[in-house]
Amino acid sequence: MASPFEMTPISTGNKYSVILPTYQERKNLPIIVWLIAKTFTENELDWEIIIVDDASPDGTQEVAKQLIGVYGEDRILLKPRAGKLGLGTAYIHGLNFCTGNFVIIMDADFSHHPKFIPEFIRLQQQYNLDIVTGTRYRSTTTPQIRGRGDVTPGGVYGWDLKRKVISRGANFFADTVLSPGVSDLTGSFRLYRREVLRNVISQVQSKGYVFQMEMMARARAMGYTVGEVPITFVDRIYGDSKLGSDEIVGFAKGVWALFTSI
Repeated sequence: MASPFEMTPISTGNKYSVILPTYQERKNLPIIVWLIAKTFTENELDWEIIIVDDASPDGTQEVAKQLIGVYGEDRILLKPRAGKLGLGTAYIHGLNFCTGNFVIIMDADFSHHPKFIPEFIRLQQQYNLDIVTGTRYRSTTTPQIRGRGDVTPGGVYGWDLKRKVISRGANFFADTVLSPGVSDLTGSFRLYRREVLRNVISQVQSKGYVFQMEMMARARAMGYTVGEVPITFVDRIYGDSKLGSDEIVGFAKGVWALFTSI
């Protein structure tokens, strides 16, 4: 099967800003930054990473400062906050410092591998899309990338059966109620035009895991175009998952709230 690294560099002339929200990611941060930098460099793309850390007690910010020394202040920006203030506000905060015309949001814990970023960009470029989102639940890009061979199907690794059922069930429930035409509403690996992200995020009211679902539902309601790229999602390597029963209940309530308001 084809790999994103087997294709020629992209060289779009655009600049890509990656917003990395972090909380206790000291062990993960150096490696994920290296992988992101490697991906952009090999594909001859202009890039920057905005690290939004919520006062991690494990030394994440000290590691980020060391990375600034390695890659330079034009590539790595540390924009910390006073405490754990939520994922949505982390994106809003990071967005204020983005200088790229496209913004990528992703996790810092290796759940999202940077090797898929070139596929996001190719799909966006071919169809002039507003948003490209990673999906764990499709086997092909949507729409299909022209000139591409086989694509590795999306999938999840490292989850037990219970968590897989919860994730599938949440996406099925949201898709049935809202019909947004996107297979993976709860994913958080996405590429946005910067102004599209700014417009959509200004309308979002949800917090927690329902936030990503509302982002996509509102984007579709606002008429923005969305493409999907299959990704393999890997459970975090260091640290604990932040998904709890309160988030699951909040997701269900959020879906219903959107159904009655969009």
